[in-house]
Amino acid sequence: MAVRSVRRVVAGIAATALSASVLAACGSGSGGKASLNWYINPDGQVTLNKLAKDCSTDDYNIKIQLLPASATDQRTQLARRLAAKDSSTDLMSLDPVFVPEFANAKWLLPFEGEVADRVLDGVLDAPADIVQWDDKVVAAPQWANTQVLWYRKSLAEKAGLDMTQPVTWDQVIKAAADNGGTVGVQANKYEAYVVWINALIQGAGGNILDPATVEKGRDAKVTINSAAGKDAAAVIRELARSKAAQPDFSTSNEGTSLGSMFPAKGPGEFMTNWTFVYGNYKGLIGKPGGPKDEEGFGDLGWARYPQTVEGEESKPPIGGIEIGVGAYTKHPKFAQEAALCVTSDEAQSALAVNESFAPTRASVYDAPAVKKVFPADLLTLFRDSIDTGGPRPKSAYYSQISSAIQSRWHSPTSVGPGTPKKSASFLTAILKGKALL
Repeated sequence: MAVRSVRRVVAGIAATALSASVLAACGSGSGGKASLNWYINPDGQVTLNKLAKDCSTDDYNIKIQLLPASATDQRTQLARRLAAKDSSTDLMSLDPVFVPEFANAKWLLPFEGEVADRVLDGVLDAPADIVQWDDKVVAAPQWANTQVLWYRKSLAEKAGLDMTQPVTWDQVIKAAADNGGTVGVQANKYEAYVVWINALIQGAGGNILDPATVEKGRDAKVTINSAAGKDAAAVIRELARSKAAQPDFSTSNEGTSLGSMFPAKGPGEFMTNWTFVYGNYKGLIGKPGGPKDEEGFGDLGWARYPQTVEGEESKPPIGGIEIGVGAYTKHPKFAQEAALCVTSDEAQSALAVNESFAPTRASVYDAPAVKKVFPADLLTLFRDSIDTGGPRPKSAYYSQISSAIQSRWHSPTSVGPGTPKKSASFLTAILKGKALL
């Protein structure tokens, strides 16, 4: 989610096999002398297992090791291994917010020289920035993620919204409430709720932490108590009090709101969610929870993430997966070679086609296989949202930052004008070591 993508509700688009010729540059074969463990999260396992097989060479085999489903549990397991200087942690799939913490702890083996250049070659600016720490390239971007506004075209038309133009959260909430629809978000007490809060604040021109000081760690300046913070709280408060709020608003997640897009009765919803949504609904045509038929699927629309403040460009959330190489691996050269392979153009194309994961490399958006699966305007929307979106604070203490915000902004039904100030005081105390989570 989040933030990596959630585990697929259905296998949206039929899997397309990776041919050996496509990944020939990465090598093949099963007679390797070394064994490389690659710890992955549960998303996209079929394609990732195929990548591991096709990127294995005569020198090494890549073996998949599955991490827990929860991003928090993934971080805990990897951190424990790396803190113990585990040499069997060769490759790992990292949520973007793990990168600063792991790099700051010296748990990631930096890519250097020509290898670092290859990691960043053709990568969009935002994903490229995510994998850099202390002027070093510490991971390789494998796929990106972003949120867009998914909606029923018929609902937007009934509400009189021109979706070819930017829309605000206020407009979306009112359009849904006045026309029997709902607004789907992620507001449970977990990381995706912080993603929403961060996007709202950045969309109003602010930040949770001062970007100029964020890499100072515990000495970063907390800036959530601002006009932008109050604007973000106002959006959450408006939805919480609106008829457009879904029944499970306070416990909603990426999966729960999917069923409201094509309900048995009713006009559907507006929903902010990740790139997997398109493939998910395409795979559900004619099935429960999905569009009735192809015509019904054609009623699915997409637009840029809503504006927090009218006239100010929104900052869509940025997520995805980065491939890190463990600092204590016994096979550093092989592990970095493997990391290059599983993040190659061909690998990213396969992940886009099979799993609806957005590429981090600009060239992959023009790949014939990718263009065949996604509408051209949707690919452009994904790319633009990733390139101009807003990352979460790039801090080695992000896990504490996220938990502190969750504790003061949840439940969303209790959010009000004073929430930014209360959360700023608590977050400052947490960073200074003067309070406990």
